[in-house]
Amino acid sequence: MAATPSKMIPLGTEAPYFNLYDPIAQKYYSLDNFKDGKPLLVMFICNHCPYVMHIIHKLVEVSSEYIKKGVNIVAINPNDYIAYPEDSPEKMVEYARKFNYPFPYLIDETQEVARSYDAACTPEFFLFDKDLKLVYRGQFDDSRPGNNIPPTGKDLTYAMDCLLNNKDIDIPQKPSLGCSIKWKS
Repeated sequence: MAATPSKMIPLGTEAPYFNLYDPIAQKYYSLDNFKDGKPLLVMFICNHCPYVMHIIHKLVEVSSEYIKKGVNIVAINPNDYIAYPEDSPEKMVEYARKFNYPFPYLIDETQEVARSYDAACTPEFFLFDKDLKLVYRGQFDDSRPGNNIPPTGKDLTYAMDCLLNNKDIDIPQKPSLGCSIKWKS
């Protein structure tokens, strides 16, 4: 499993538009669904990546907590599921139910949304303020498969806490590390 770092797009970037299907809820969600004056966390995840599976329980726990605190959260699966059937919409439904995802889990079939976010890996996190301007991008925490650091979400939760409390995010923003996005050929 070759590790790919996120590209770290510039802070202040406006959230790129999306309108993607959620096979669990069987409906579309767009960026417009999240223009309600709350922060927005956009996550690129998938079903088969060991980096995602390593943090998934803690990610669901953190997501549930911060949704209650007023952060909108959406996950996007950008992978080519024809080449990687484990990431198919049917499997997305299975994984979302198995792990009790509290957030919409959308499929980026054309991969245009992943490209517009300049996403490179799964998992990858983009946190936008209430005006949908990027304030944090990077890692969940320092935990990786095999490094014996338990997943806590400390980097991402710190950023969300700062945002919710109108404080500057004053920690170094480290790139996320994970499986490369499985681009269509």
